[in-house]
Amino acid sequence: MNIMNLAEEIINGYRLERDGENKFLFTAELKSLCRGADMIRRRICGNKVEMCCIINGKSGRCSENCKFCAQSVHNHTSVESYDFLDESKIADECRYSESKGVSRFSIVTAGKNLSDSDFEKAISAYEKISGGKIKICASHGLITEEQFCRLKNAGVSRYHCNLETSRRFFPNICTSHTYDDKIKCIRIAKKCGLSICSGGIIGMGETWEDRIDMAFELAKLQVDSIPLNVLIPIKGTPLGNSERLSEDDILRTAAIFRFINPTADIRFAAGRAIMPDLGQKAFRSGMNAMITGDMLTTTGSTIDRDKEMINIALIAE
Repeated sequence: MNIMNLAEEIINGYRLERDGENKFLFTAELKSLCRGADMIRRRICGNKVEMCCIINGKSGRCSENCKFCAQSVHNHTSVESYDFLDESKIADECRYSESKGVSRFSIVTAGKNLSDSDFEKAISAYEKISGGKIKICASHGLITEEQFCRLKNAGVSRYHCNLETSRRFFPNICTSHTYDDKIKCIRIAKKCGLSICSGGIIGMGETWEDRIDMAFELAKLQVDSIPLNVLIPIKGTPLGNSERLSEDDILRTAAIFRFINPTADIRFAAGRAIMPDLGQKAFRSGMNAMITGDMLTTTGSTIDRDKEMINIALIAE
């Protein structure tokens, strides 16, 4: 298969199908696949990278048993636990991100959902930080339709709910909620007028078929932003001794997601720090967005350093 011809077809409206012959995605020569993904990215999304900052609004003591997560009560880590942050601290972080030219800001909280009192605190925080140039996002687990509508009315424009992996592999990662719970959450958020940020984590023991299946599920859901996290093994979690992915595997995954989701923002989240160039090559392999600053429980990068890296990546094309 001629990868560049396929990329041109995708730019002109052709879409890969889940039931089609997609083996070429993990057998094609990597440089060609990345070059094709980069062409799709430039022609459809433009030669720019969108930046998002997140704040850990409520940390630790999560009831869910996700095997990758430092914040789960089922795992034994040294992660800091604290209640919902004071809204003035959240507002300060949001305005700082806005002053640095960041496009989006999100409050992320640990837990299956928020208590009634914490949800009211979240609403108050969103009302305080909305109205500026920066777009507001939220990530609070599996919440209700009424709560989604209240978030939208408070100024939230996008909701985050990761699928994490494929439907087949999901029970190996979490059993305290289901894949269908995730999909239901996404559909309700869309019904309430919110755009969707949903992706997952690679490097948890899944196969290439699992990654491709997740990419097609996200395409079916028509999500707007797809965060790709590279597993950072955390001591005290069941995946704490996992082998880290190679740079080639990360780049191939980025390219695959661009071929299957040509119009979405493919967002590099956790894991950039383990790459020698902070993920610079990934932004020439299909990715066009990132989370900048510190991640939830692992160290990320600084906004200024990321801006410098992006400029180098885009100029180097």
